[in-house]
Amino acid sequence: MARLPRLTLAGQAHWIILRGHSGNAVFADDVDRQTFVAALREAAATEQVRVHAVSLQDAEVHLLVTPSNAAALSRMMQALGRRYVSAHHRRHGGSGTLWEGRFRSAVVEPGATLLDVLCLIDAQAAHGGAGQPRSGDPAPTMLVDPPEYWVLGNTPFERQAAWRRRLAEGQRQDRSTALRQIALGGWAVGSPGFVAQVGEQADRPAAPRRRGRPRTKIG
Repeated sequence: MARLPRLTLAGQAHWIILRGHSGNAVFADDVDRQTFVAALREAAATEQVRVHAVSLQDAEVHLLVTPSNAAALSRMMQALGRRYVSAHHRRHGGSGTLWEGRFRSAVVEPGATLLDVLCLIDAQAAHGGAGQPRSGDPAPTMLVDPPEYWVLGNTPFERQAAWRRRLAEGQRQDRSTALRQIALGGWAVGSPGFVAQVGEQADRPAAPRRRGRPRTKIG
């Protein structure tokens, strides 16, 4: 069965998951992570992709990004992969790819679902995975806060306080697991109406088909 084309829509947020080959680590230390972030910053700026969240775990990368056009996402990831792999091999030796096949991506519905994904990625960055701080932190950052973050408060202090509370509350494990499985499948993340809309725009299924034989009407 032919592989479905990637779901990519201009102006929509996408959750990207990039995993190490055979589960191997792709970051040995903070120097590697800084190298990756620098490559991401350059590739995102070149392709006009807004970066909302970054989590760099030892063997896995999570990004929340919005491409300016449908082709920008793949171009950014290709450039990022080439630059980081070259730098990694120069520093550590080795050859070949670091990554497990092509990257996974899922279109994310604006609103509450986007905040759930943003929270999941930011929480991963804060616990066990390095990442960029949410805006308002004095450290340099390339992150562009989505509109959903701005409505959390009228001032930077209010927004940061509200976001810290959101991260402290966490997310139900079943919700996090379900979101992750959708993203790994390359589907759309959101309500049934949003998923149907994405499927129409992309002219391909945006959710897995139900298993089993289709029901037939009698009479």
